[in-house]
Amino acid sequence: MKQNVPETGYLLFPFTFDVAALQTDLQTCMKFPFLQNYVPANYAGKNYILPLRSIDGTLDTAVAAPNQASRFKDTVILEECLYFQEVIHAFQCEKEAVRLMNLPAGKIVNTHVDFNGGYEDGVFRVHIPIITNEHVFFILNEERLQMRSGEAWYTNINLPHGVENNGTTNRIHLVIDCIRNDWSDELFFSLAPKESFFPIAQDEDAPETLLRMIEEFRHHQNPAFDVIIAEFEEKLKNIEN
Repeated sequence: MKQNVPETGYLLFPFTFDVAALQTDLQTCMKFPFLQNYVPANYAGKNYILPLRSIDGTLDTAVAAPNQASRFKDTVILEECLYFQEVIHAFQCEKEAVRLMNLPAGKIVNTHVDFNGGYEDGVFRVHIPIITNEHVFFILNEERLQMRSGEAWYTNINLPHGVENNGTTNRIHLVIDCIRNDWSDELFFSLAPKESFFPIAQDEDAPETLLRMIEEFRHHQNPAFDVIIAEFEEKLKNIEN
């Protein structure tokens, strides 16, 4: 049964991007190694994620840490991808994590929810398919979204979502985490009523997500992440109290 959800759980934006140009930049990226997913409970496969904008611009982590916009920097990979840069700049707002996400044929991302990832939380995640097929099932709150190459979609990741690639080709998306602002308000509210975005109550998923992020940052043993770890630990302490 569906939970009580915002009336607007997703949006298909009224513009598209050049598929051939997207795929040209994708080929540039293929010389770099994709990382394993940092949340194995969702998907434990390899060759899953390639950071284009990450904490301190590093290539060894693609964590989508919230409220860390000032820490995110373009990686050397993005510097080689002029059309990706154009696409990202088309969203006239601050960005957090930007990455390529690959789901090989026959693989599944388990149904899960994320933490404070909806427009009502002040952020929004954009999916732009580069390579996909008609047998990819992106399920959001029990509804299938058919995302086609070159399209741009917002999905409220506070809602249960998962992906199945039942086709014979990889599914690769450009995924952009954005910070809400006046420009995005104008876009979103031209497509759906402002009142259709409201917070979803978070329960046990919040500490689980924070713990996963803490574990990921510790795994990299990078002193630059100590401040973020401390912030997340403080949030956990407040939740537990």
